[in-house]
Amino acid sequence: MAESRNQVALYAAVGPELTHYAVDVEGAALERRGTVTAPANIHYAWPNASCRYLYIASSDSASGIGGFTGTRHHVTAWHIDRETGALSPHGEGVALPTRPIHMTLDIPSEHILVAFSNPSGLQVYRINPDMTPGMQVTQPEPIDPGIYGHQVRVSLDNKKVILVTRGHDAAGGKPEEPGALKVFDYAGGLLTNETSVAPNGGYGFGPRHLDFHPTQPWVYVSLERQNRLDMFQFEGDMLLGAAVFQKDTLAEPGNIRGRQAVGTVKLHPSGRFAYVANRASSTDQSGVFVGGENTLAVFAIDRASGEPQIIQHVDTRGIHCRNFHIDPSGRLLVASHIRGLPVRDGGGTRLVPACLSVFRIGEDGRLEFVRKYDVETGDRQMFWMGMVGV
Repeated sequence: MAESRNQVALYAAVGPELTHYAVDVEGAALERRGTVTAPANIHYAWPNASCRYLYIASSDSASGIGGFTGTRHHVTAWHIDRETGALSPHGEGVALPTRPIHMTLDIPSEHILVAFSNPSGLQVYRINPDMTPGMQVTQPEPIDPGIYGHQVRVSLDNKKVILVTRGHDAAGGKPEEPGALKVFDYAGGLLTNETSVAPNGGYGFGPRHLDFHPTQPWVYVSLERQNRLDMFQFEGDMLLGAAVFQKDTLAEPGNIRGRQAVGTVKLHPSGRFAYVANRASSTDQSGVFVGGENTLAVFAIDRASGEPQIIQHVDTRGIHCRNFHIDPSGRLLVASHIRGLPVRDGGGTRLVPACLSVFRIGEDGRLEFVRKYDVETGDRQMFWMGMVGV
């Protein structure tokens, strides 16, 4: 593929290793380039506004509740080569208190915001003039981080921060723990005037991720525990306490075969479409996939009201799509799958490996599968993937 000033780089993380792929948007193809290694397993990453630096949150703790609790948790900065998209380490990182589950930058890329899940938390770190991660910002007010923080986002006007807290379903004799959207005023790294948006007290409300509409005061929230997409709305500077619209994401909501959970939600750059991942990866006692929907649900967004209407369910061609990303031009979507699993095939089984699935995005928002690239993960997970225009 020819080098271009308008090229796109894709980065996919397997354990601590982050592999760079050059993206041919026109040809809907990926070309593997180099691999770098972070201090520990990569949990999330976010580029700065200039797309010259990528900030990586890593940890040696196991994901989810329980499992191995590690001691190495960091945010590190990586320089993105303007010509090739290759990554190289940039200065020293900063240590974090526990495993980071999500991170983002504020709009001018002056601060790093990190969400923690277990225990739930939210912290802000300065970005130094040389673009390395800096000191933690002491907050003027106590923060209520809710139950199981899962994502933090900064509104496009840089005035609000929302911490998405998922809560937990009732399990093992324990009652349900409620979810919420924790909304803060934001300025210069400081979080103030926290409010909590939790319909029905947060019961039956398990938000995982959100995305902001690029031009309207609409916030689209994926509900992991309810397999639903909710649209909330800002009225002035206040996020209203109830969803304006609620839409199912599954094609067969009455055919749940194992744990079925919604993943991330992303808005198309045009604001005309929303995409939501449906994830399933439960296995039987022999370790074989029991079935479920591994799809992308495509919604058309009404330009007047913001109402999302389902227009497509498309198979992601892999198991458990944890991340997907849309290229900056809005013409290509790539979905990453956390691991491979054996599936039933006639009288036997066959392996569906972890993979990167490439889709073209039509003018009508619908997805057309083009090809996929299998990724060897071994006993690790392809936990994060994203694209950056370089």
